[in-house]
Amino acid sequence: MANQPTIGVLALQGDAREHLAAVESCGARGIGVRRASELESVDGLVIPGGESTTMSRLLTVFDLLEPLRARLKAGMPAYGSCAGMILLASEILDTRPDAEHLNGLDITVRRNAFGRQVDSFEADLDFAGIDGDPVRAVFIRAPWVEHAGAGVDVLARVPEGPAAGHIVAVRQGDVLATSFHPEVTGDRRVHRLFVDMVRGN
Repeated sequence: MANQPTIGVLALQGDAREHLAAVESCGARGIGVRRASELESVDGLVIPGGESTTMSRLLTVFDLLEPLRARLKAGMPAYGSCAGMILLASEILDTRPDAEHLNGLDITVRRNAFGRQVDSFEADLDFAGIDGDPVRAVFIRAPWVEHAGAGVDVLARVPEGPAAGHIVAVRQGDVLATSFHPEVTGDRRVHRLFVDMVRGN
């Protein structure tokens, strides 16, 4: 595992293929995860963007919700982008009352905080723990973090504009989350950070 960890990408809904390509380009073995047996075989898990309420329902339908909660509680590294951040949160604002979440991060998130699809935008972020140029972030119907608990490291905030100051990247132990979609830009530094987290676990 030390040289080539196996990283799963939850493949129930959303942009799993792009995340698989990204983690493989960072030296990991990537597999799609749709059932509990596949979840058991991975060293870390990416939860991609998509539609968070649909994904939470599919986690129940595919009998993955409780196994995933158990693996997170046992310390499995995880990375969630956009809808993945929402699912990893401990509290979700502006969601359906029956939506499930994973309690992987001590954060409160607001769904669709930046607005509708037409309000999607890009920004350059200073990202703690990533050297070099700012990270180009693509926000698509993205959440933001309204509150981060004492044990959560804030890695990036929106630098300017109406949403300036809002938290859009966090880490707590071996769980990482971003409001944005690094898999669509070709910049692999966020995925490399996660692969290194899995290797170090």
